[in-house]
Amino acid sequence: MVVVIGFYTVMLVISSRQLREQYGLNQKEPYEDYLDNIDAKPVSVIVPAYNEELGIYSSVRALLSMNYSEFEIIVVNDGSKDRTVDIMIEAFDMKRIPHVVRKQIDTESIRGIYQSSIHSNVYMIDKENGGKADALNAGINISHYPYVCSLDGDSVLERDAFLKVMKPIIESDGEVIAAGGSIRIANGCRIERGEVMEIGLAKSPLVVMQVIEYLRAFLMGRIGLSQNNLLLIISGAFGIFHKESVIRAGGYRRDTVGEDMELVVRLHRFMKEEKESSKIVYVPDPVCWTEAPEDTTILKRQRSRWHRGLFESLWHHKRMLFNPRYGSIGLISVPYFVFIELLGPIIEVLGYILVPIGVLTGIINVQVAILMFLLALLYGSILSMGAVLLEEWSLRRYPKERHVIRLFLYALSETFWYRPLTVFWRLLGLVQVARKQQGWGEMKRKGISQ
Repeated sequence: MVVVIGFYTVMLVISSRQLREQYGLNQKEPYEDYLDNIDAKPVSVIVPAYNEELGIYSSVRALLSMNYSEFEIIVVNDGSKDRTVDIMIEAFDMKRIPHVVRKQIDTESIRGIYQSSIHSNVYMIDKENGGKADALNAGINISHYPYVCSLDGDSVLERDAFLKVMKPIIESDGEVIAAGGSIRIANGCRIERGEVMEIGLAKSPLVVMQVIEYLRAFLMGRIGLSQNNLLLIISGAFGIFHKESVIRAGGYRRDTVGEDMELVVRLHRFMKEEKESSKIVYVPDPVCWTEAPEDTTILKRQRSRWHRGLFESLWHHKRMLFNPRYGSIGLISVPYFVFIELLGPIIEVLGYILVPIGVLTGIINVQVAILMFLLALLYGSILSMGAVLLEEWSLRRYPKERHVIRLFLYALSETFWYRPLTVFWRLLGLVQVARKQQGWGEMKRKGISQ
């Protein structure tokens, strides 16, 4: 417990310092300078879509209004059973085109490739179902530009997101091979025609807790890890990668549900083994808005799947654990994800079971048990409220005071109900691993844009 508290405290301090340097003086980053910069790299935006008829049109329409000099949009229909293909063809007047696919990464067979007659930079690949990783690989195969962006079909990017996330890539002169931005919850926001018109907070307690969870994970955890090139996760909802590096590493792995993390870990491993200097960074400002589950059944499937993906990613690269060959990644980052993130739920569940038994049988002193419980409560609440403060201090995405107050109050309650739920769901993910359970599970969406 002391190790965990100490680690997260260090992450909080590092994140606070970084955000203070970046936003403390309220400086406006001159991102617009990169619009006409000859060093600005064109980007291929790959949008894997499986049954995304509710949100695909809004997502593509929003992407077309992005504030960036040169990009293309590649929607990859991964064998959808709904009207995803029909909506794309009708909305963007797409025509089938002859196209020779340079198959640098193996994928399921492609039925056809389409290009919009309205927007020449909008393409669609219609392919057999092979999963999200396979769809991303297909998009990489036909992409024309040196950088690829993976973007979920139900996501909405803010207009300057590409400029902001590409900034460290442009400035690093090739050293930064991947960059990710922040993911925020769109539930409760007013989104029209693929653009966030008003930021709000959903009424559902389950969604509010996910907002706090995302703030803590991105503003606190990933900033701290990124500062020391220890980042092992770039969210599959929004990340940009150097295409050649991805191809050299073998593309997205298709036999895991955590293809986004697995690729990042493999890129670190590949670059270390090739003795190449590279960085993978997180940029807090570029924001991607996505729909969060609103009921416990869907959220349980999501969290258990995430934990299953975490196990698979770490298992595939287990030789990196405590291996000095991989530098700080092998000695710090991988052990952190193994012993704190992966195995943490086992320890917590054992605590939920053994502490009450110990108190009832007299093995554990009641006063000590109460003291440890209050310490855990205080520690969890401070971290969650710290994440809310970092948000209010820096990015200020929630302008209404009542929203910030609600976030604070819910952060205080997290230890009593939300954290035990997520701990049991993450443990369920390990049970699914033991049972060799495969697949994503159905994820129903309502759509976030009008």
